Amino acid sequence: MIGGGPAGMMAAYTAASAGRRVTLLEKNEKLGKKLYITGKDRCNVCNACDGDRFLEAVTRNPRFLHSAWAGFDSAAVMSFLERAGLPLKVERGGRVFPASDKSSDVLRAMENLLHTAGVRVFLGAVAREIRVTNGAVIGVRTETRDFSCDACIVATGGQSYPQTGSTGDGYAFARAAGHTVTPSQPSLVPLTTKEGWPYALAGASLRNVRLTARRKEHILFSEIGEMLLTHFGVSGPLVLSLSSVIADEPAGVRLLIDLKPGLTAEQLDARLLRDLAGQARRSVREGLHGLLPARLLDTVCALASLDNGTRVGDFSKAQRARLIELLKGMPLTVLGTRGFDEAVVTRGGVAVREVNASTMASKKLRGLYFAGEVLDVDAMTGGYNLQIAWSTGACAGRGAG
Repeated sequence: MIGGGPAGMMAAYTAASAGRRVTLLEKNEKLGKKLYITGKDRCNVCNACDGDRFLEAVTRNPRFLHSAWAGFDSAAVMSFLERAGLPLKVERGGRVFPASDKSSDVLRAMENLLHTAGVRVFLGAVAREIRVTNGAVIGVRTETRDFSCDACIVATGGQSYPQTGSTGDGYAFARAAGHTVTPSQPSLVPLTTKEGWPYALAGASLRNVRLTARRKEHILFSEIGEMLLTHFGVSGPLVLSLSSVIADEPAGVRLLIDLKPGLTAEQLDARLLRDLAGQARRSVREGLHGLLPARLLDTVCALASLDNGTRVGDFSKAQRARLIELLKGMPLTVLGTRGFDEAVVTRGGVAVREVNASTMASKKLRGLYFAGEVLDVDAMTGGYNLQIAWSTGACAGRGAG
């Protein structure tokens, strides 16, 4: 077993529970280094959804995951972790977290399971080569020693958060075995924008807004939630989910931010008239002080060509229409994504057509298996990517076991 993240730990435990003698090699000084920082250190372990919703959330090769999900779905993950002594809770959108809100408790539960199952764990063990004879795996060579085996599961992750050890090592192992590795790109990642108005509002959080993305006239994404304005563009939950949809071709995508999704344009017009009634001598900016946070309202007014001196009595119907248009659709143009250092997951990896979906076994080399982010599968934010890790890890563990 190469890789001690969630997929690797699950695969090692599953194989050991089937009676196999399992050795887990982890290049870092501890297991689950990336798991430890997920979900803002709270660890969104999965999503309490059904199979249809899970597959809808998978944005790359969802059909490949049918068998893995069927063998170890979200209900199974939750039951597994709770039996391991980890109480869970379900939050908005079906997101499942440890009741303690501590990712360290998830890691501790997995480490205890590995110990109980008799998995031998070697930390600081950097795998360099999968040894092969007569078309079959016979061992793994590290920097310091050789390990003999008749099956090897590669669960080394992708390239996201490389500081946690995810540096694409598994791709080299896959290529050496004759596998195709699709180009890797950052996904679940912040976006850079052409327009500069978010830069001046860096740090501002927009809650309960609708983010819509279009390429020409085609709507790619439209959801209500939270996002963050930054010194380079936009981030936050809505943006991360959007990035997984446009990861292959982000440049040029047009964004519209509806700041008042609960109101139609007509209802918003009525509210503006109501708020400004009897304030003819005040500025429009002063009259609408309760509509938005001050800095954001200043920006919207500036984009609508309403300076601080524009008075309510001079506020024309055309100006009001322009303001409503912006409130219902603040425009941005995507330039691209931030890098792997800020990406939650990697788009791309080992081509799934070359992997048996029922066992995660390589179709190129006997005794070789893959699990987790090293595969060319990824999903939206909300616990779905960790579900992929658990499901494919369990599937690979069963296959090798």
